Amino acid sequence: MSYLPKKQPLSTNFDENVQYMKNQLGVDISFDCIHLDLEYAGRRMALFMVDGFVKDDILHYLMKLLADLEPGQLDPDPLVKLMKTYLPYIEISTSDDLNQGIDWVLSGPTVLIVEGVSEILQIDARTYPVRGPEEPDVERVVRGARDGFVETIVFNTALTRRRVRDRSLRMEYMSIGRRSKTDVCISYIEDIADPHIVERIKESLKKIDTDGLPMGEKTVEEFICGRHLNPYPLVRYTERPDTAAVHLFEGHVLVFVDGSPSVLITPTTFWHHLQHAEEYRQKPVVGAYLRFVRFLAVWISIFLLPLWYLFSVQKELLPVNLSFIGPEEIGVVPLFLQFVIIELGMDMLRMATIHTPTSVSTGLGLVSAIVVGQVAIEAGLFVNEVVLYIAIAAIGTFATPTYELSLANRLLRLSLLGLTALLGVPGYIVGFTVAVLFFVSFKSFHIPYLWPFIPFNPKAIRDVVLRIPMPLKNRRPIVLHPKDPDR
Repeated sequence: MSYLPKKQPLSTNFDENVQYMKNQLGVDISFDCIHLDLEYAGRRMALFMVDGFVKDDILHYLMKLLADLEPGQLDPDPLVKLMKTYLPYIEISTSDDLNQGIDWVLSGPTVLIVEGVSEILQIDARTYPVRGPEEPDVERVVRGARDGFVETIVFNTALTRRRVRDRSLRMEYMSIGRRSKTDVCISYIEDIADPHIVERIKESLKKIDTDGLPMGEKTVEEFICGRHLNPYPLVRYTERPDTAAVHLFEGHVLVFVDGSPSVLITPTTFWHHLQHAEEYRQKPVVGAYLRFVRFLAVWISIFLLPLWYLFSVQKELLPVNLSFIGPEEIGVVPLFLQFVIIELGMDMLRMATIHTPTSVSTGLGLVSAIVVGQVAIEAGLFVNEVVLYIAIAAIGTFATPTYELSLANRLLRLSLLGLTALLGVPGYIVGFTVAVLFFVSFKSFHIPYLWPFIPFNPKAIRDVVLRIPMPLKNRRPIVLHPKDPDR
């Protein structure tokens, strides 16, 4: 049974309309749902609002205008008079559905019911508690803008429009969630974005059928992307308005969710998750070097540990000049188990760091580094080389620009390590091959995940591997099928 209420037309009886609104909003139960009984120009009126969502100064100004009205001034058409003459406010609209009025009130606007008028008036004089647009913690740059998205959707769309003043930039509104009625916005540049991709994302959002979106953009991602057993992200998150603007100009579609400071970028490939704004805040040569180092760190975080383990247990695979690789003594705990214990310990430490107040986080670091790490090595539980290579892999994980990608890479590393420990060389080869086939097998909104390597596109590979100077980056990614491919 659907929760969506049917249309409730206004009654000719003013008191019935007011009582219906009061009952549905729980005015007598919820302290923050407010009903004001008023009388202006010889007509009874009722204002409904949620405390904390209304700009008091604007509401007081509008009430003052209404208080100056004389009886008969609203005749002969009170609705037209209020809309066009006596309520000179920018965001005002009407509806003949009381249930829509209830949804309006719960979203923040104020609803006005006037005796003798067959429609309700919505006055969007709302305001939300909001923090300042600070620089995101996970996307910091040395040079560049310091503003970031916040939890209010209107602020986020404004930050985006500040950087994209294109007349074809579209911000399409949707409401998702039978009970939460969460505001969602689809943003794209109409003259650039592929209309098929835009329509596909719209249809995916319209099919979302759930009570609400308490986890914001993450819930939206799981509904529109599917493939729940796939740990790799099929959309990219960003909290930087400049990063969002760059992807709009390329032909991507953004999804804003009210209550979340992260914006979804769709569609994306694997390589989108390896790019960072810092590369474009430096000279092209420096940016290319930074990208190379980042790629190297990511590959090391995935493949180094299994490969080192393979060489450690099968030293005959090493040439003579590399025979020093691997520990001389394995220790009390088997080598594979040491890797697993430390990997799990690092995840525990990461979670403990998230839940630990900043004032005591230094103490947590000392405990983990000295008490746990050093004592475990001296007691012979762990080998020094194991700790070294785990630390190198961890650095590669932290160097991954996208947090979701770093977590997925960690699962891939553990899977590859398990196959290598179980089957040796065949296990490493099979694991590597399965990983490649896995990446090739899935797509993000019909975009191949490994493009432009698979399918191969030499011109696009140049933009992936190198940080191309902006004057030479004059073509949009062809995989997005942009309506205007030339920059």
